[in-house]
Amino acid sequence: MNAEAAATSDTAPSDTAPSDTAPSYTVWALPGIPEVRPGDDLAKLIAGAAGAAGAPGLAQGDVLLVTSKIVSKAEGRLLRATDREAAIDAETVRVVARRGPTRIVETRHGFVMAAAGVDASNTEPGTVLLLPEDPDASARALRLRLRELLGVEVGVVVTDTFGRPWRNGLTDVAVGASGVRVLDDLRGGSDPHGNPLSATVVATADELAAAGDLVKGKTDGLPVAVLRGLPRVVDPAADRTAGADGDDSGARALVRSAVDDMFRLGTSEAVREAVTLRRTVREFTEQPVDGDAVRRAVALAVTAPAPHHTAPWRFVLLESEGARLRLLDAMRDAWVADLRGDGFSEERIARRIRRGDVLRKAPYLVVPCLVADGAHRYPDARRAAAEREMFVVAAGAGVQNLLVGLAGEGLASAWVSSTMFCREVVREVLELPADWDPMGAVAVGYPAAPPRPRPARTAEAFVEVR
Repeated sequence: MNAEAAATSDTAPSDTAPSDTAPSYTVWALPGIPEVRPGDDLAKLIAGAAGAAGAPGLAQGDVLLVTSKIVSKAEGRLLRATDREAAIDAETVRVVARRGPTRIVETRHGFVMAAAGVDASNTEPGTVLLLPEDPDASARALRLRLRELLGVEVGVVVTDTFGRPWRNGLTDVAVGASGVRVLDDLRGGSDPHGNPLSATVVATADELAAAGDLVKGKTDGLPVAVLRGLPRVVDPAADRTAGADGDDSGARALVRSAVDDMFRLGTSEAVREAVTLRRTVREFTEQPVDGDAVRRAVALAVTAPAPHHTAPWRFVLLESEGARLRLLDAMRDAWVADLRGDGFSEERIARRIRRGDVLRKAPYLVVPCLVADGAHRYPDARRAAAEREMFVVAAGAGVQNLLVGLAGEGLASAWVSSTMFCREVVREVLELPADWDPMGAVAVGYPAAPPRPRPARTAEAFVEVR
């Protein structure tokens, strides 16, 4: 690809010209951009190259597609670093996925990309380039400066190279934009067949960036492209609110929010996140719990390890309010009787009952039970006790899987031991077989408030090495 590299969307055979109304555009790489140094007036360099003899110049409604590397160089985002990994660490707010030395991370900008955009190519040995501090602001400054220098209104897209989930190869996308309609929201319209469009939002700025990459290339020293023929995508008012808190007028509008991101984590990171999200919650909203979500969590629970290739778990799901209240009332009566037998005053009993009321506050209850089918029979008490303990440990592993599965479904939970103190009552009320041992009860629901911060713990505090 040479300095005159250009492309057009008119791809019809030479004997078939497009009609006058057929949409078309032309895109070409802009030659003549010198090596950019920190502090350079990038807009002036671009204006000079665009106005050079024989160049078509910049016209009203053009879109300028600028590689982020030269923006970073002009802004001094060049770092002398022999340790690229340390630079990546500094630019990372969250590791999304890791495989060997390769890291997909979320940057401070919200971009999810390899190596936080830290680039050791197209820069002097011993240096790395970081992404612009604020790519939208960089695009805006370029656009306004070009308007000052040339008197034309153009759109500016700052581009960088991304990989994509489920797709091989790289493509350029927009990391910054100004004066451009970044997204084209077609929802509410219909296709040519009259079918309603309910989810179609076109990433126009990314499409522009990819078009520019076709003529800029990666190794040809052509960091800027001009796209002409699509004035509808240029809108000086598109970023009129830029700079306000919460503004998403530039390329940041392309970043999917965490709430809407169904693929936010890699596999191992998703497991860690689910375990971290597993918190004991004691206050729930009244929002009903989806029983299918609980069943999916149970499906994870029964993958826990167990002795002798057994499956010693059963999960009683109390989905009706009547079933929950019958159990909780009977358990309360048994608990009160125990406390009175221990000599507690009525006032202290009332306080205990209130503190243990978390199960009543939950819209859904799960009673995990241990069923020791397949347990070996031993004549001596020592081995019999060890056999029992193996099954109890397996029950705990199953409940932990359940709690993590619930967290993965967005549900909060609290594992309360109270059913273990009145197993006969629980079996009678729930009509369970005599060999089902209730191992507590799990309150399930949507949290009424964010959980309190978890106390900091390090692995070293719980490890002994021999």
